[in-house]
Amino acid sequence: MMLFVAFIFYGQRIQMYIMIREVESRLARLKFIRDEGRKMAISTIKEIGKPQEDPTERVDRFLEYIAIAPESMDPAGVVWKLEHVLDVRDIRFKDEVRLMAPEADEAQLNNLENTLEAALALNIIYKVIRHFYLLGKKTLSLYIIMQLQMVLPLIMREAEAFASALKAFATGQPIGDGAGALVAAKLMHGHEKRRIAQDIVVATVPLEGRTAHVLKSEGPGGNVGKPGDGIRRIIEETEGKIAAIVMVDAALKLEGEKPGDVAEGVGVAIGGPGIDQFKIEESVLKYKIPVNAVIVKEDIGDAVSPMRKEIFDAADTVIQRIKRLILERTKAGDSVIIAGIGNTIGIGQ
Repeated sequence: MMLFVAFIFYGQRIQMYIMIREVESRLARLKFIRDEGRKMAISTIKEIGKPQEDPTERVDRFLEYIAIAPESMDPAGVVWKLEHVLDVRDIRFKDEVRLMAPEADEAQLNNLENTLEAALALNIIYKVIRHFYLLGKKTLSLYIIMQLQMVLPLIMREAEAFASALKAFATGQPIGDGAGALVAAKLMHGHEKRRIAQDIVVATVPLEGRTAHVLKSEGPGGNVGKPGDGIRRIIEETEGKIAAIVMVDAALKLEGEKPGDVAEGVGVAIGGPGIDQFKIEESVLKYKIPVNAVIVKEDIGDAVSPMRKEIFDAADTVIQRIKRLILERTKAGDSVIIAGIGNTIGIGQ
């Protein structure tokens, strides 16, 4: 009877303390992952960049960087404002990495920047979770702690994925997000390439009786580039005489689906803040160019971890899908654009 009465009056508080202990254990794991990511970033910079000074202070400062989004109360022109902020951020990051690693070449600089950004993401995740944990503990709010406990399994999966990404970026291994870049690299292999936009290369490839303008980000350093500018430039150079665009990218799978499954659709298949998607949609709308999408399904962990065999093998399936698409949707002699979207780390051209 006494236990029954105690649970009536103190059951909620007992439940909250159990939740707090569970969140504490997850937070300790997050801190460990964050600290290991920081150590890996520092050791990789020392190994590759051969700095004369200890880069620890610069790395710690880098992990606290913030990017403030532009004001969007008046949305006209906000895309270009956001692009400017991200360009400045990218330049600042590259300059910082050059100072940390003076002996690194261009590809290594890109890989080191990706490594630091993964460590930065882990630091942000840890600090946000710690904030809500301390806030819930300080106020003894069951609802804050309960919500934190419910979302933590998903957040831990994301943190573990970034931890895997650190290893891939540090060693220059291809990652799952590079599925689209891998397809483009296979199509353009052996053909002359030229740079058409920032960190974007293109090759003109004969494919099934059509002329295919195949583009991807410039590798093998960790790079995403500006595919929106590349596609827009090709459309302008051909005066809009493009019969179709096929975009290849990785996409998050649903639970129960297999990694490496391939699906088709329509629309601009590209992630990120939306700037490149906006540019592409503006260009294709002007000339009424149909846009087809071929996606490779994968988990968030697969996207930033070293590329799995299933995703690597899916590249050949995607190429067969592309060939069938252009045979069915275009005529002989037409020009098409094939865009391999994604981080091209470890994937040349």
